[in-house]
Amino acid sequence: MNTVVSGIRSTGNLHLGNYFGAIKNFVQMQNDNNCFFFIADWHSLTTHPTPADLHLNVKQVLAEYLACGIDPEKATIYVQSDVPEIPELYLLMNMNAYLGELERTTSFKDKARKSPENVNAGLLTYPVLMAVDILIHKAEYVPVGKDQEQNLEMARKFAKRFNNTYGEETFPIPKSYSFTGESVKIPGLDGSGKMGKSEGNAIGLVEDPKDIRKKVMKAVSDSGPTEMNQEKPEVIQNLFSLMDAVSTKDTYDFFNDKYNNCEVRYGDLKKQLAEDIINFTAPIRERFLDISQDEAYLRKVTQQGAEQARESAAKTLAEVRRLFGFRKF
Repeated sequence: MNTVVSGIRSTGNLHLGNYFGAIKNFVQMQNDNNCFFFIADWHSLTTHPTPADLHLNVKQVLAEYLACGIDPEKATIYVQSDVPEIPELYLLMNMNAYLGELERTTSFKDKARKSPENVNAGLLTYPVLMAVDILIHKAEYVPVGKDQEQNLEMARKFAKRFNNTYGEETFPIPKSYSFTGESVKIPGLDGSGKMGKSEGNAIGLVEDPKDIRKKVMKAVSDSGPTEMNQEKPEVIQNLFSLMDAVSTKDTYDFFNDKYNNCEVRYGDLKKQLAEDIINFTAPIRERFLDISQDEAYLRKVTQQGAEQARESAAKTLAEVRRLFGFRKF
């Protein structure tokens, strides 16, 4: 059984892009692998959340994970900050990470450009902490999107460097996890790019139906096709991609035929799309509302997850400490 690790930052609510791009696959993955799914609250500190926001965001993401079907009896679900072995390994791995390679990472350069007033050390060493999240459980596979491939490559580099430096195959070299079937890229409502929290173009998995309707009706469109069977521009293809994900085939085919015959009414398409999104997310939202109010259950899940994650992490850290020369007298 392969060990798989994946995490998500505790910043904002999960959205349809998260679900179809990752969580839907996690639910299947947990049946056949030794899975560690964590909420990356330490990673979120680079943007300086308030204590209240940090706590509420962790609770929100945890409840949404569970509502989507991630099962604590099948996978280890934990909060990153509940595992103190992680920052110790983070410190040790920083000793073998170099300034030049960290400054060259795309994620650091992008964040430094977007927020020049907040170029903190956490942003610089973000790839090291991400590598530690993976390596501390000796993960063999990591499901990553295109935007995280460089960080996985950094984790591979750090693992190889450590193994070579200390002469033991301490860490497996993690590979990208390939799902059975292709992950679905869910577009945003602003007409271009993928759905994302920071882009403000997302539909939350537990969002109120009234808000879903408002967002979908405001989604970018155009004046309509002028030729039979013409190629859809990106803004319209995005609407159809969303419909393909949440609607029935008959519904998709109906509006696709209308488009190809130059008879489509975007208002009708958006109304149908909004209702289909609401129907799709309703079971998740209902489970979330129940789970988020059950404080005892959430505590049980996090305590159980922390125990399991710490047991795994402690074994790895003990090996690393021995190789560094930290030994008890």
